[in-house]
Amino acid sequence: MHKKPLILVTNDDGITAPGLRTLINAMKTLGDVIVVAPDSPQSGMGHAITVNSTLHCDKVSKDDAEILEYSCSGTPADCVKLAVHEILDQKPDLCVSGINHGSNSSINVIYSGTMSAAIEAGIEGIPAVGFSLLDFDWDADFSQIESFVKTIASNVIENGLPNGVVLNANFPKLKKEDIKGIKVCRQAKGNWVEEFDKRKSPMGKEYYWLSGEFTNLDKGEDTDIWALENGYISVVPCQFDLTAHHFIQHLNTWQLND
Repeated sequence: MHKKPLILVTNDDGITAPGLRTLINAMKTLGDVIVVAPDSPQSGMGHAITVNSTLHCDKVSKDDAEILEYSCSGTPADCVKLAVHEILDQKPDLCVSGINHGSNSSINVIYSGTMSAAIEAGIEGIPAVGFSLLDFDWDADFSQIESFVKTIASNVIENGLPNGVVLNANFPKLKKEDIKGIKVCRQAKGNWVEEFDKRKSPMGKEYYWLSGEFTNLDKGEDTDIWALENGYISVVPCQFDLTAHHFIQHLNTWQLND
């Protein structure tokens, strides 16, 4: 009898997020699902882990009694670590993270809790994908992209991923019939022009709200930003080896040992 793949589902928007519910429903059709997700929103946490306080992980009852779900007090990366080392008695065949409410394209991948969960799985040697929809609305219509999510995840199950590589999939906010297809892309070069809104509390203490505007510095037509702006789903293969290999030879010409 063919054994179903074991799929770990997590996110950064929290255990109750609609995007997570859609991802669970999609993965149920592909394998056996276990969920370990934060008990509260953890957007923008990057690859933070909990080291100076205790972690709690509680079994919760949700929509499907056949699926084990755990609510974790930590970050998305914490969720993956706990799942792999404490909750599961075997390594998952796939880890999927999301579906995030909002974009994780371009430089956003650095700050993303969604992608950090996928990257943590990749570090553990588990094929992983982060999914994000370009719609910040809590009531976003994730049903429009569910079939595409299944397609990407099933291809990862069938084909695997190289060691050290995870996928970052972003979806335009479009009706299913208006999505032109899936494009394999590179990450666009861009950054945030940040501003801090400085205010004072009723007690006279200063505080700040971070705001800003994303600037696309990349005119290429092979980027995730271009794909999303032109009606395509973007899929970027990401690696967590941050070594600038192209600079090693030049760096060795520096007088570092004098």
